[in-house]
Amino acid sequence: MSFLAEFQRHPWEAMGERIYAKTDEDVQRALWRRGRRDLDDFCSLVSPAADPYLEQMAQLSYALTRKRFGHTTQLYIPLYLSNECHNICTYCGFSVHNKLPRLTLSRDQLMQEVKEIKAQGFEHILLVTGEANRQVGVDYFERVLEWIRPHFASITIEVQALGQDDYERLIARGLNSVLLYQETYNSHTYGIYHPKGKKGNMAYRLETPDRLGRAGIHRIGIGALLGLEDWRIDSGFVALHLAYLERHYWRTRYSISLPRLRPAAGFQAPNVLVSDRDFVQLICAYRIFNENVEISLSTRESPALRDRLLTLGITAMSAGSRTDPGGYTLNDDALEQFDVNDERSPAQVAAMIRAQGFDPVWKDWDMVLE
Repeated sequence: MSFLAEFQRHPWEAMGERIYAKTDEDVQRALWRRGRRDLDDFCSLVSPAADPYLEQMAQLSYALTRKRFGHTTQLYIPLYLSNECHNICTYCGFSVHNKLPRLTLSRDQLMQEVKEIKAQGFEHILLVTGEANRQVGVDYFERVLEWIRPHFASITIEVQALGQDDYERLIARGLNSVLLYQETYNSHTYGIYHPKGKKGNMAYRLETPDRLGRAGIHRIGIGALLGLEDWRIDSGFVALHLAYLERHYWRTRYSISLPRLRPAAGFQAPNVLVSDRDFVQLICAYRIFNENVEISLSTRESPALRDRLLTLGITAMSAGSRTDPGGYTLNDDALEQFDVNDERSPAQVAAMIRAQGFDPVWKDWDMVLE
């Protein structure tokens, strides 16, 4: 059993019809419902019919987030280990057809990055690579975890989809969380965006969170790349996926990320514009749908927008991010995956969080406490 079977019962067109048919009455019912909201409520909250209710959604999202997470925001930072990749993804700077320099960090280079990141105060780290099993496979990830595990309270990876046995190996080495985004749930166009490489196997990617759940991972992060397809429909599938995972792997924590397409080498412009107002609606809809899910916001977004979104449902933020291997010590922009939008230092982001009456959290979890 896996999410694939659930997914196949919900055609893309049917999800779209379900969302775009929502009425004013449906939105009010979703907003005023007592107890847990279902997928139909989420479809109402991301529908065009919900736009006039954005202020009420924002107020409810704020209240629900404060009730569950208090006035705290976790800070984390990505560390890019490699930009090697064997896939062609039409929206990604690391795509194999892009003629950019390639680098996979050695142990010495990695530890220089760790030293710089630790000096900035981070305890939660996100390790990122392109998808290249030969250069950055499970053996490499095991070595990296062994090298850096003593330095961080929590380690997350965002790499290629792996098998259950692979995840079990990495969990035994200290891996806490895995982020793996479907990019789009539109099976009609998924292959167009991924014409070459293992990432083109949509079914295998859809089933990866199931393998993670069976492996006993502490936290799974899911999401869609906003701008590839209709954001309302893709977010409906993210909500469907989240509800499925929580039913089947209830011991695991979950997070959602909301990446919008950013400029990159070989960049594909967004097919669908996702405005800032749309973005706010989506964050509020996720929070109202699920009070417990963690929602993270990356430096893809502008400083002004990140400041405004802090109170609406966000529970984690990256800060001081670089999107190239060796970015904190080598500083080679030619290796970047995409352009960062918020270039403030971690100290500046932490100061902004405190100025809004929130506490920046550098460490909120440790394996020894589990």
